[in-house]
Amino acid sequence: MTEKRYVKQNRPFRVPTTDGKLIEEHFGKASTRTDAFSVAHMVAPPHWSEPHQTPEFDEITIVLRGRKLIELDGEEVVVEAGESILIKAGSRIRYSNPYDEETEYWSVCVPAFDFTKVHREEG
Repeated sequence: MTEKRYVKQNRPFRVPTTDGKLIEEHFGKASTRTDAFSVAHMVAPPHWSEPHQTPEFDEITIVLRGRKLIELDGEEVVVEAGESILIKAGSRIRYSNPYDEETEYWSVCVPAFDFTKVHREEG
């Protein structure tokens, strides 16, 4: 029998967080040891934010419900349900949900999300 040419994910890796955000990586370094790309489902609680960062990877965000505020090289961009955005590697960004409702979205990173290459700023 030949090797299967697909990978069905039925147990995504749940990234431990301390800020109430749900992160389920379906494909990527933590879940499948995939370096080329990562795909994660996320739910950001109301009034959530993370520090500025300058990742070494491209990131696509597809918002399913709610909206997400992105500070992108000094510009504020709101991405709402049904919209998506591609942010190129090397951009200085800050993701947040300053709103009163949850934000549910998918994130695709190329190459895969890597904590050593996200370059989050302190405080």
